[in-house]
Amino acid sequence: MYNPFSWVKSITRIASWYGLALLAGWYFDAWLWSFALASTSLVIINYFHLIKLNNWLWHSKKFTPPDAAGIWGYIYDGIYYMQRRNRLKRKKLGNLIRRFREGSESLPDAAVVLDADWHIEWCNRLARIELGLNWPEDAERRIDNLIRHPDFVKFLRNGNYDNPIEIESPTNINRVLEFRMMPYGEKHYLLIARDITQISHVEQIRKDFVANVSHELRTPLTVLSGYLEMLKESPDMPESFIEKAFEEMGTQSVRMQSLVEQLLALSRIEASTERVYEKIVNVPQVLRTIEIEAQSLNKDKHHDIQFEIKDDLVIYGVETELRSAFSNLIFNAINYTPNGGVIRICWCRDGDKARFKVVDNGDGIAEEHLSRLTERFYRVDKARSRKTGGTGLGLSIVKHVLSHHNSRLEIKSEVGEGSEFSFSFSKQIIASV
Repeated sequence: MYNPFSWVKSITRIASWYGLALLAGWYFDAWLWSFALASTSLVIINYFHLIKLNNWLWHSKKFTPPDAAGIWGYIYDGIYYMQRRNRLKRKKLGNLIRRFREGSESLPDAAVVLDADWHIEWCNRLARIELGLNWPEDAERRIDNLIRHPDFVKFLRNGNYDNPIEIESPTNINRVLEFRMMPYGEKHYLLIARDITQISHVEQIRKDFVANVSHELRTPLTVLSGYLEMLKESPDMPESFIEKAFEEMGTQSVRMQSLVEQLLALSRIEASTERVYEKIVNVPQVLRTIEIEAQSLNKDKHHDIQFEIKDDLVIYGVETELRSAFSNLIFNAINYTPNGGVIRICWCRDGDKARFKVVDNGDGIAEEHLSRLTERFYRVDKARSRKTGGTGLGLSIVKHVLSHHNSRLEIKSEVGEGSEFSFSFSKQIIASV
């Protein structure tokens, strides 16, 4: 319970102390010695409390103050009251900062707080993913030393932030970001980066889709219409020819269905608005499911398929897209590796990254084809692709999935030695479990 300080009580205590000292001096006839002893005692007592105060403030782990009477009791209680009040204020401030950070982390855009000289004071998680920033390693570093695009540097130095700018993402050249700078407070800035890749690509996607469909469906439709026309004009065709015609038309129908499904899948991935960081994907579980499907596909091929999966390695991402990327690479290896080959699939850590790779000992791919493998409908051997049911879209799908997850496909291959298809995810994508 707090009792207000009283000067009267304090002076009364000192007067009583010296009164007793003077009384003792009168009794022993030693006035000067008695007065000196009383003063020395007061100095020692006060110095003792100063040491006690110092130990409590700097060395003691106790929050409560030491016991003391008189003015020192009020001093201890006053400091204790101020500490408790400041602790409550710090707790409220900490909760406010925590709520601010939680709210900022949920923003759908990358956000960076800058001071007047463009030094980074804070950034949210999406800024670390989309802009390649590291927190807290990049704290106090200038943003233009980390994002070096000439248009961005010019935008900063121009000082006119009324209109946003559009530049390539620092972490992914296939994505376009819109940057806005908003002054706030006392010489502070909030930098917002929004992914507008889909907006700029939607029209191009539509045009490409129509062009690709019309091109790739022309061959199977020509085969179907040709056989139907022949059957219509010559109903007395030999039975063997009719069986062959129906078999070929069935094959072309399946090819068209597969082609349309993959085109739709590719278009969905390109136009996807799902955010990579919102959901955790259990990659080991996904790969175990694909392993069962791969063994079923491998019945006639008799490959030695080896899966090496790190069971505790999970990431943020879009599960349907990642499953498509994994399965395309694995099934390609099964389809294009000669019978009895060895295929090794690995999902593991590579330093601070998560890495996936598919290695086979097949025929390999000539170097001149490697740079074009991810193009739509590009085939190294068109006759072989038709035989295996390939559409030429698998690696294009993989490319767009990885682009959505800030990664890229790496291909190594030698003719007669085999091939390795791999990609990795940054530490920002890896989810801790």
